Amino acid sequence: MPMEWTPEAEARLKEVPFFVRPAVRRRIESLAAEASLTSIDLDFYTAAKARFGEK
Repeated sequence: MPMEWTPEAEARLKEVPFFVRPAVRRRIESLAAEASLTSIDLDFYTAAKARFGEK
């Protein structure tokens, strides 16, 4: 089942360089699935990126 992304989180993802964006998306979606989430908002996106050392 595809993960829902809020427009704010999607916009922030677009700031990631295109060549690593698919990997970042998969990693964040994986973390969201582990947390039993069905959608990714800006707060979760920010926290997830912080967990793997991105700014």
